[in-house]
Amino acid sequence: MTVSTAIARLNAADPDFARHLDHLLSWESVSDDAVNQRVLDIIKAVRERGDAALVEFTQRFDGVEAKGIDDLILGRERLELALTRITDAQRQALETAANRVRSYHERQKQDSWQYTEADGTVLGQKVTPLDRAGLYVPGGKASYPSSVLMNAIPAKVAGVGEVVMVVPTPRGEVNELVLAAACIAGVDRVFTIGGAQAVAALAYGTQSVPQVDKIVGPGNIYVATAKRHVFGQVGIDMIAGPSEILVVCDGQTDPDWIAMDLFSQAEHDEDAQAILVSPDAAFLDRVAASIDKLLPTMERAEIIEKSINGRGALIQVRDMQQAMDVANRIAPEHLELSVADPQAWLPHIRHAGAIFMGRHTSEALGDYCAGPNHVLPTSGTARFSSPLGVYDFQKRSSIIFCSEQAASELGHTASVLARGESLTAHARSAEYRILTENKGN
Repeated sequence: MTVSTAIARLNAADPDFARHLDHLLSWESVSDDAVNQRVLDIIKAVRERGDAALVEFTQRFDGVEAKGIDDLILGRERLELALTRITDAQRQALETAANRVRSYHERQKQDSWQYTEADGTVLGQKVTPLDRAGLYVPGGKASYPSSVLMNAIPAKVAGVGEVVMVVPTPRGEVNELVLAAACIAGVDRVFTIGGAQAVAALAYGTQSVPQVDKIVGPGNIYVATAKRHVFGQVGIDMIAGPSEILVVCDGQTDPDWIAMDLFSQAEHDEDAQAILVSPDAAFLDRVAASIDKLLPTMERAEIIEKSINGRGALIQVRDMQQAMDVANRIAPEHLELSVADPQAWLPHIRHAGAIFMGRHTSEALGDYCAGPNHVLPTSGTARFSSPLGVYDFQKRSSIIFCSEQAASELGHTASVLARGESLTAHARSAEYRILTENKGN
């Protein structure tokens, strides 16, 4: 097998740099009409025929010989069995990662609060976990036990009553690591279904699959399209694009390290994006040489090659401050600050899903076991979005209590504003509680 790279080289000093960067970053996530219609048909079938449709689609799309819905349900004992089927090293790694993820997310948990004003008015916020969350997990060979931990553990920390996992088993292929991760993470129920039909089942419920309040977890274009369509019926985490990494380096890190960090995202799929930014042109040359040297040694070399050639880039900037500006413009999913003093540059970063500080902190650690969540905003959405967390599985209700005196005082203000909006019933509702002889008509 012959692989070669022709990674793009950009220079921030070029007059048309912004245009070239925009072109590099562009990615269209919208499904085509055929996919969209197929997903709508699947959702409709699941809503109308429930379990029967799930069994039919699982037979057709996954090649699973299921006689009924009971063949697509895994009990807790099956998850516990998976723990005995993986190696001791795998179990220890899952448990270590789970403990770290749980410890980090416990610090995110929000509590209810109230305060009392001088006139007796009580204001506050009641924080309540969701009743039920649905977790979509890719199945078969493309299985990610780390995603089970990252999605299920924050839900459990938040206090979600029940976590329901759906995971396809194409041709009956069960991934024991995924089931073991589900056991360790505390998943309550597992259904071996996937695709748009699994999303529809979670969103609307069937005779056997319970309706959930929110659906989280990665999937293919059919899963993403289905999540778009059921949003509003249920909450969703995000519509994720291809994985991304942006490395900002001062030129002093081992170029082989940087090349492999770029590979770590490029190997996900051909649309993944890996970009290096540095003020050191000679260092960019050394990394390019490392890419060419190391690429033939990679198991997923063809995927990496297509990703690097299609969406990758080495970008030269004037100085580190301009590197920060470019980073904020890209708003990457993963940002490595591979520099001597990352803490000094941290205040300059405004937009990034996760920030990896220093030369020794590879993005891969964040994917598996550092602790923070690896479900991150992509495609520039870090400008307004955050990593998945405990707060995604909690909702907030406002608390308002008015004493008789407070209701009278606030009633004057509400009355003026309501009448200014020509909402007379609003005004009179407030005016009834004003402590005067003449409350208005």
